Amino acid sequence: MISAPADPTTAASESPIPGLLSDAFHDLGVRVHDGVGTLRVWSENASAVEVVVFDDDDPDWIVDTLPLSPVGGGVWEATTPELRVGASYSVRVDGPHGPGMTFNPATLLIDPYARGLASPGIHSWRSVVVDEGFDWGGVAKPSTPMDRTVVYEAHVKGLTKRHPGVPAALHGTYAGIAHPVMIEHYRSLGVTAIELLPIHAFASEPRLLQLGLTNYWGYNSVGFFAPHAPYATAAAQAEGASAVLREVKGMVKLLHEAGIEVILDVVYNHTAEQGLGEPRSSFRGLDNRAYYRQSDDGTYIDVTGCGNSVNTSTDAAARLVLDSLRYWANDVQIDGFRFDLAPTLGRDASHTFTPDHPLLSAIAQDPALQGVKLIAEPWDVGLGGWQTGAFGDGWAEWNDRYRDRVRNFWLSDIDYARRAAVTPVGIGGFATRLAGSANTFSAERGPLAGVNFVTAHDGFTLHDLVSYDVKRNEANGEHGRDGAGTNRSFNHGFEGPTDDDGVLATRRRAMRNLLGTLLLSAGVPMITAGDEIARSQRGNNNAYCHDSALTWYDWSLEPWQEDLRAHVALLTRIRRENPALRPGRFAHADRTVPGASVIDWYDETGQTMSVEQWTDPSHRTLQYAAQSTPEHEAPNRTLLIVHGRERGVEVTLPSLDGVTRFVPLWSSIEERPCAEAPVRCPGETFTAEGTSMYLFRAE
Repeated sequence: MISAPADPTTAASESPIPGLLSDAFHDLGVRVHDGVGTLRVWSENASAVEVVVFDDDDPDWIVDTLPLSPVGGGVWEATTPELRVGASYSVRVDGPHGPGMTFNPATLLIDPYARGLASPGIHSWRSVVVDEGFDWGGVAKPSTPMDRTVVYEAHVKGLTKRHPGVPAALHGTYAGIAHPVMIEHYRSLGVTAIELLPIHAFASEPRLLQLGLTNYWGYNSVGFFAPHAPYATAAAQAEGASAVLREVKGMVKLLHEAGIEVILDVVYNHTAEQGLGEPRSSFRGLDNRAYYRQSDDGTYIDVTGCGNSVNTSTDAAARLVLDSLRYWANDVQIDGFRFDLAPTLGRDASHTFTPDHPLLSAIAQDPALQGVKLIAEPWDVGLGGWQTGAFGDGWAEWNDRYRDRVRNFWLSDIDYARRAAVTPVGIGGFATRLAGSANTFSAERGPLAGVNFVTAHDGFTLHDLVSYDVKRNEANGEHGRDGAGTNRSFNHGFEGPTDDDGVLATRRRAMRNLLGTLLLSAGVPMITAGDEIARSQRGNNNAYCHDSALTWYDWSLEPWQEDLRAHVALLTRIRRENPALRPGRFAHADRTVPGASVIDWYDETGQTMSVEQWTDPSHRTLQYAAQSTPEHEAPNRTLLIVHGRERGVEVTLPSLDGVTRFVPLWSSIEERPCAEAPVRCPGETFTAEGTSMYLFRAE
């Protein structure tokens, strides 16, 4: 039993826990001054807390223990020279028994604010005091405007593991992500931000380890401040947690020098402790009742599907998330965050989502986070968990409605038409998504509130989306039950790999149409790494547990893959050069809105779309004319033609005021981008091939 130096109940009653911005939560974790470390830990219900310091060479040899004293507001504190840079330590906590109380004074726990973590064994962790110094050399954040942002979602290990131009010692590492050949890849592709799957320290679930699998994606956080050490080079890992942190900062610095932003996928909604009875590493032993959502009898209320849900209705848990964001955004210079299962963070004490939740508001309004990109995954698995469009000012959101409509238009609708000779819906819903999803995001937030995507890490890759009707997940160890069953995919006549040239050509055009739609739509586009070269996972749409060639980027490309990559590079350049394609606001019928694009819609005959045509399932051709209303750039006009049937159609170009010619910029019909397409005139007629797109600049 740990002996308590004072009565924490008295101390807490003298300083009740105020809001999440309270000074009581300042400087939690370890702060080292003049070689002496002060540790501050929060536990509202603890009766005693102590710090355990380990030998530098033997992580199981305790060299010192020291009790922490309650200082008010649920905070416990101790100062000792043993907590120096490089020291590894744990926390032990005792407390009362009762519903929801799971204190065990024998359990070695992680300091939730630890900047470094070491793992001497499976499900065993030590907090590490790190040297946080780093020379940024005056390199500033790129601060790319949202309308110019093109996000590239990637996995630290998978992206570089097999790159022949990256030295073997850097394969699958932070340093590898920022190697010159990788920077050239990002820049030539035209992406402005790399969004990394979780790099917070994480663990694999015992169930996966028993199956010989691993948590590859990393959505199983152990700590919210420490970087995942296995992604560092072997040299950095051998040197210790401080070197791992320096490698992360070095990666960020090099990417910033190249003008590339770094966005982190962060998992604050649950932890690796899973359900009751599973690994106990931090929150459950520190103060289970305060950190996790649960009913009065201690049963977990799980709105994440991962065994537990972090209870951000408590000030301390909410402040932990806020402090973690501040740390990564300022000390590590991260440019933005994508919040996994974000509604969980916005659930109140009754577990109901509220857009004005104190934590969500604090994140958006915090001066320390100004200019940082905030992207919500706007759903979790709890009651009322689907919240696309519901987040407040300052937030962008993954737009799943966009994903579903675009997939339907180019894939499942075409599949349906082959079977029934008619498509199930017309082009109206697709046009709404193309123009920025005004029916999802308010006029105040505008089209840039939506992060558009066709694929993500979770689900089919682009290649598999056009190659499989059915998921192939047997290798995941769940008998094929896991992963989405409804994918809105279409195999184009043959399931999986084939040598049929006709099927392959149709699949390639479908991929070009999907990528073209993504990069020419209003909103912020996100490309999944590997889609630009049609990476396949052999039909596995939930490959979270495979750290293997199945999930690693294969850099040995066939000519057709190089062609697809050239299309993506051209499309990102066209987007950058044509502000009409990337409006920051929605236009208004009665007034000019700076930064918006005025849109006119025409049918295949060049006439204004009728009301009936928008909903007519047989009408699948659209001419989308966009004219920018500039704030900071020269005026610009574009015309995009979309044809969503497999039989070609005659298209007559519309007459637009002041336009005398249409200069071709891109088309999905060529296997490789072609610079020889003819300039066309208003009123001119040409044949749009089946399932095709054509983009012109209107001059």
